Amino acid sequence: MHFSNIGTIHSYSLFGESQHLPDVLHCETIAERSVLHDWELAPHRHTRLHQVLLITSGGGVAHLDGERIQLFAGALINVPQGHVHAFRFTQHTQGWVATLADELMDEIFVRVGDVRRDLARPAVVTANPPISQAMAQIWQEFSGRAKARALVLRGLSATLLGWVARAMEDHSPGDAAAPESSLVLRLEALIEAHFLEHWQVADYARALAVSPTHLSRVARAATGVSAQRLVEARLMREARRNLAYTHLGVATIAYTLGYADPAYFTRAFTRDAGLSPRSFRAQVAASRPGRSA
Repeated sequence: MHFSNIGTIHSYSLFGESQHLPDVLHCETIAERSVLHDWELAPHRHTRLHQVLLITSGGGVAHLDGERIQLFAGALINVPQGHVHAFRFTQHTQGWVATLADELMDEIFVRVGDVRRDLARPAVVTANPPISQAMAQIWQEFSGRAKARALVLRGLSATLLGWVARAMEDHSPGDAAAPESSLVLRLEALIEAHFLEHWQVADYARALAVSPTHLSRVARAATGVSAQRLVEARLMREARRNLAYTHLGVATIAYTLGYADPAYFTRAFTRDAGLSPRSFRAQVAASRPGRSA
């Protein structure tokens, strides 16, 4: 098996699409997209998305950050955001891909210990029955429009990630995070605590007792983006969440996020999202399911 265009690594939002927050999560069959590309997905990364794949039949080969791993029926694949991955599935492979945006991950990983750290590494392990059941339920719920759909999907997403973390622990118990991974996790925790204060990379580096250059190098190696981009991305996530889930005006959101000038916030958001805050809010409203969601 081979991977074409192995020298080109693309970064995608949701499967190459530009809009954010189209739904609580995205779920599709492995075949749905793979068959369009002759069952081969070239190396790429998702800077804002976490993916969980479950193969129910068939198999193939995965490349996760340069490591070649054989896939099999019953394989569970954890792909954290920022990690380069590629797949070559055997024809007619069946299973599902659940894709979770970092906005949802932020909501789930509140006061849950080290689960986020545990899930921050790519892995291929054997799925257990609860994982298979959770994935099947997510697919069924995502495909429908039943009452309280969004609430159920949030709950199932948290359950799935919990089961994935357990499966990864059972597969490699006692693994300690590498020093570089630990540094990035500490950085992410600091960003979560101080992003509204508009700390600069130098401020984070000082708090972590490392140089700004070293911090950015480690961040880029672990996530595919610089430390500065991680800081900016957290602010933009909060902006997207406020635009999507509140009725606050754009200027109010700008001030809430620590921007002294709403016009500067609008320019920063447009540069990040590819459309203005008002256009983004309208796009999200148009993409939402009806009242049953």
